Amino acid sequence: MLERDYIMRLIREFMAALARMLEKKEIEGRREALRKLYEQYVGPYDFYHIMSVDDIMQSFTKYPESERLYRMEMLAELYYAEADMLSEPVRGNIISLAINLFSFIDRNSKTFSFERKSKMEKLKELRIKS
Repeated sequence: MLERDYIMRLIREFMAALARMLEKKEIEGRREALRKLYEQYVGPYDFYHIMSVDDIMQSFTKYPESERLYRMEMLAELYYAEADMLSEPVRGNIISLAINLFSFIDRNSKTFSFERKSKMEKLKELRIKS
C-alpha cells in the first residue's frame, strides 16, 4: 500500500507542476520549467529527445514494475505539453513519441481514459497538419 500511496502522491505532484509550467506566459520560461520536469520525474531531457522509442521504453525498466506505466504517462504528458512549443522536424518526432507512449499505456493499462484518447486524437491531428 505504501508503494501505491507513493506513486499517487508523485502523480499529483507532477500534474500540479505541469499545470504551473503551462501557466507561464513566456516561452523561454516554459521551456526551462519543462526541462526541469523531465529531469525531476523521468530523466535527462536530452536522452528523451534523441533516443529511439525502443531505447525510451527500455529506460523504464529502471523503475519498479508498478511504477512503469505511470512514469510513461508522465513522459507522454511532457511530450504532449511540449509539442506546441516546438517546430519541425523536432515537433513531429515528439508527437510520434507521445502517440507511441499513450498507445502503449492505453493497451496495457487497466484504466480506460477518455482524456488519454482525446490527447491521442489531438496529437494525430497535429501530426497530419505538420
